[in-house]
Amino acid sequence: MGSNLFLGVIYNLIGGFASATNFIPFRQIKRWSWEVYWVIQGFAAWIVAPTVMALLFVPHLRSILSEAWHANPHNIGLVILFGALWGVGGLTFGLAIRYLGFALGYSIALGLCMVFGTLVPPIYHGQILAIAHTHSGQVTLFGDLICFIAVAVNGAAGLSKEKEIDPETMIESGEQNFSFGKGIVIAILAGLMSAFFAFGLDAGAPIAAITKPHLLAAGRLDIWQNLPVLIVILWGGFLTNVVWSAILIFKNSSFRQFGGEPGVNPMRAAPTAGDTLVDFDPLDASTYDRIAPHTLVANYLFAALAGIIWYFQFFFNSMAKTKMGIYDFSSWTLLMASIIIFATLWGLLLKEWKGTSLRTKSLVTAGLALLVGSILIIGYGNYLLSLHQ
Repeated sequence: MGSNLFLGVIYNLIGGFASATNFIPFRQIKRWSWEVYWVIQGFAAWIVAPTVMALLFVPHLRSILSEAWHANPHNIGLVILFGALWGVGGLTFGLAIRYLGFALGYSIALGLCMVFGTLVPPIYHGQILAIAHTHSGQVTLFGDLICFIAVAVNGAAGLSKEKEIDPETMIESGEQNFSFGKGIVIAILAGLMSAFFAFGLDAGAPIAAITKPHLLAAGRLDIWQNLPVLIVILWGGFLTNVVWSAILIFKNSSFRQFGGEPGVNPMRAAPTAGDTLVDFDPLDASTYDRIAPHTLVANYLFAALAGIIWYFQFFFNSMAKTKMGIYDFSSWTLLMASIIIFATLWGLLLKEWKGTSLRTKSLVTAGLALLVGSILIIGYGNYLLSLHQ
């Protein structure tokens, strides 16, 4: 199947919505510490979901991965390494959301991730100059520039917000830990390291090349060719995250929370104190200092749901990548821009900008409009390219 601009954009929009939504289930988790539900969602997102989806859509998956390993073990190791480095970004990304909120944390961290993830692969392969000398390439790169400007505008909105919003409003929106200074440092690190996922996708191209003939021979669609690549990248990401989570679980003595001992969820929508978050059964004294059984089960389900929703951002992005032609690097920009757009909308829905001035809200609106505009421009650039293919 050839390139298809419309499908590429739609797939990335769906992926963006999935990514921006995956943190919502975390807000329903009660009396669990961050490291406990993080490792559960990680296992669902980085081991279970990619393996299950690849087994469903890719025939002879084990043989494909074995063939890729024997053909070039160095390449497999490189993809895993990029996944492990991306895992650092995933860890710090969660903290960025904690300190900056949904809208601002996503826009800054993913904005930087978008910059590096979009431009480094074509620069590395020596394609950037050739792209820049075509009309369609210039339009696409202009769309990238607009997207970068939108990120800067969102950053300005965050600075303005910190000066205006009161502590009570932050607590109401679930941002009782809001700190722009601390959050911006973490978001920068998260953005830089998260870009390694794009590098992993690029380095995993040989795995996709091995997968494609197997798909076509079995009468399957070639849009699934990147699913085995996701498995390998996420092996590395899971390794980093499970090690760090284990360190925190040991340090904070959190292990017993898996069985019902209470902890503190920093991403709740209200301060973690008082009866509102205890969720005990007044008729059952055993739940006073433990998590009620039905709440414990719900915690596991919400954590796993967050991980599965998260995975689908790259499931759809991996399909979109096959539809973007030689400018598939712009697929990363579209995904990141889509995530920021939906995260901004979630932020508005969760009242993260309540209590701010008209100036701050105007900056948020302008940033959102610029992001939408960047998607349209990048889409038009790919459309121009399709006319000459």
